[in-house]
Amino acid sequence: MAAPTLLARLRPQDPAQRLYMGFIALLLLSGTAALLLKASLWLAVPFAALGVVVLFVDWRWVYYLLLLTLAFSREIPLPGGLSMDVPSEPLMLVLLVCFGVSVLLGRTEVPARIWRHPLVIIMALALLWSAVSMIFSVNTVKSVKYLLAKTWYIVPFVFVTASIVRRPADVWRVVSFYVAGASLSVVYTAARHASKGFRFDSINWAIQPFYINHVIYATVMALLIPYAFYAARDTEQPAKRRLWRLALGVLVFGVLLSYTRASIVSLPVAGLFYLAMRLRLTRAILAVAAVAAFSTAYFFMHENNYMLYAPDFEKTVFNGHNFEKHLEATYKLQDVSGMERVYRWVAAARMISEKPITGSGPSTFYPEYKHYTVKSFRTYVSDNPEKSTTHNYFLLQLAEQGFPGFLLFVILFGTALVLIENLYHRSRSPQHRRVVLAAGLSLIVIIFHLLLNELVEVDKVGSFFYIGLAVLMRAEGWIDEEKNELESATPEN
Repeated sequence: MAAPTLLARLRPQDPAQRLYMGFIALLLLSGTAALLLKASLWLAVPFAALGVVVLFVDWRWVYYLLLLTLAFSREIPLPGGLSMDVPSEPLMLVLLVCFGVSVLLGRTEVPARIWRHPLVIIMALALLWSAVSMIFSVNTVKSVKYLLAKTWYIVPFVFVTASIVRRPADVWRVVSFYVAGASLSVVYTAARHASKGFRFDSINWAIQPFYINHVIYATVMALLIPYAFYAARDTEQPAKRRLWRLALGVLVFGVLLSYTRASIVSLPVAGLFYLAMRLRLTRAILAVAAVAAFSTAYFFMHENNYMLYAPDFEKTVFNGHNFEKHLEATYKLQDVSGMERVYRWVAAARMISEKPITGSGPSTFYPEYKHYTVKSFRTYVSDNPEKSTTHNYFLLQLAEQGFPGFLLFVILFGTALVLIENLYHRSRSPQHRRVVLAAGLSLIVIIFHLLLNELVEVDKVGSFFYIGLAVLMRAEGWIDEEKNELESATPEN
C-alpha cells in the first residue's frame, strides 16, 4: 500500500501543478532531443509552448512586456529598403492577433462608446484615406508597409489600452512599465555621456544603440514627465510616491542633458496650455494657429518670397562643442539643423503643389523629395544619411497624403485638445482630472515636437500618442459615470 500511496501523493492534484509538471517533462524531452540530435533549437520548444500557454491564459502580459522593452527597441533593416523596430513591432503583431481572437471569442470587451467615439471615427477615416493615397503612391511597397504598420500601432495602443485601462489606477500601472524602461535608458545614457564629460557633441554617441538620435531620446523623456508628475500626486503610498518622484527627476535630467531645444521648450509650452485650458481658450488658440499657419504659408509662397530666406552656405554651421553658440545660431538662422529643415520644407511645398490631393503616397517622402529641392537652401548635411523626412509632421502629411490626409490629422489632434479642456472642466474628481492632465499635457508635448519632427510613426513616441487618445476616451466614460452618480444622488425638489 505504501507505493500506491506515494504515487498518489506525487501525482499533480490541481491544474497548476499539472501544467508545471508538463512543462518540466517537455523541458527534459527537448533537452534530450537537443543532445541526441545535436540541434540546440530544440531547447526553444518548451519556452515557445510556455509562451503559447501564456497567450491563452492572459495575453495582456505581452502588452506590458511591449511597454517595458519599448525604450530598448531597435530598428533593423529589411529587404526592399524597409525596416522594422524589434522587439516592439513583432510584439505589436502578437497583440493584434491576440486581441482579435479574444474579441471574437467574447473574452475581451471594449466599451461600445469607444468604437463609436469621434476620435476613433477620425482615425478610421485617416486610415481609409491612407489606403486611397496608397493607390496613387510612387512606391506602393512602402505605402503598404505604412498601412499595415498603422494598423498594428492603432489596435494595440488604442483598443488594447482601452480594454486594459478600466480605472484611473490602471493608467499609472500601464505608464509605469514604460517609465521604468525609459529611466533605465537614461541611467545607461548618463553613464556613457559622463565618460565624455557630458559634452554637447557626444549625446548622440551616448544614446546608442537604443535611440536613433537625441531628439527621439529627449522626446520620450519629455512626454513621460506629465505622467510621472501626476502619478506621484495621485499615489497615496509613500514608497510608490518616492519612486514616481525619483523617476520624474531622472526623466527631467534626461531632457536637460539631451541638449534638445524642442524638448526643453515643450515643457513650458505644456504649462502654458494648462493655463489656456483653465481659461477655456483652447478653441481660440486653435483658430489663431490655423489663421497664422495659412497666412505664413501664403506669404512665403506668394511670388516665391521664401527665396529671400535662403541661407548663406558658408555661414550655416553646427556648433557641436558649444550649446550656447548652438542656440545663438538658431535665432540668427545660421544653425545647420534649422536651415536643413527649411531645405526640406521648401521641397515639401513644391511636392504639395504638384500632388495636392493624393500626395506622393504614405511613407514615400524619402527619397522623393530630392527631386523637388532648391539648391539655394542646401546645407552641409543635405546628403541625409539618416534618411529622415520633413522635420515637420504636418508638412509630411500634406506631401505624402495631400490635403485630405492633412485635414484629418489636424481634426484628430484638434478634437483631442478640445476634449482635454472639456473633460478637465466637467470632472469633479481630482483623480480623474490628474489622468486627463497627464494624458493631455503629454499629447501637447508630442504635438509640439511634431512641428519640428516626424514622430507619430516612431514606436517610442507614436505609442504614447495613441495611448494618450485611448486614456482620454476612457476618462470621458469615467467622468460621465461620475456625473450620473452625482445626479442620481441629488434629491429631486
